[in-house]
Amino acid sequence: MPKLVTVWRDEDIQTQARLYVRSYILFPSGLLGLVCMVGGIGSLGYQLVASSTYTWTTFLSSSALLLLGGLCGWAQTRYHRYLLATVPEVFAARMRSAVQSRRKKAKPEASIPEIEHPGRGLVPFAYVMGGALLLTGSAWAVVDGAMDVVPAVLMPWAGFYWGKLFFWRGVVN
Repeated sequence: MPKLVTVWRDEDIQTQARLYVRSYILFPSGLLGLVCMVGGIGSLGYQLVASSTYTWTTFLSSSALLLLGGLCGWAQTRYHRYLLATVPEVFAARMRSAVQSRRKKAKPEASIPEIEHPGRGLVPFAYVMGGALLLTGSAWAVVDGAMDVVPAVLMPWAGFYWGKLFFWRGVVN
């Protein structure tokens, strides 16, 4: 007996890709950004009130770390938006595989298409360099004495996650 082959229409692929972005990129980014921001601002408040080590250097360093994280979030969002525009099948296949893994009855897994574009080999290097940049900025703020460890670590990640959330605005409804 022949199997029926399901052909996905372009509208279905776009819808599934957008649903994947909303569910697996934007929701976690908003939640993690909120947690990092509350933790960072709270620990900066502690540094201001309890330890009395809050100075203008602390304000400038925390602002710079927040902007640095936002810049890294913007860069990653630009790349993901490029992928959404050029190969939405990847995000749609990830969404279908996530939905299938939740079902009790296992179906054969759909293969996720490979991402091929010029410079693809540099993407892992860019991710590692972005993470290293955020951690280096945090270490610099702590070693400089401008910030305590907790806000120095949380502020760039708050900027990163909220940068991702902000720069997806208008693309995924």
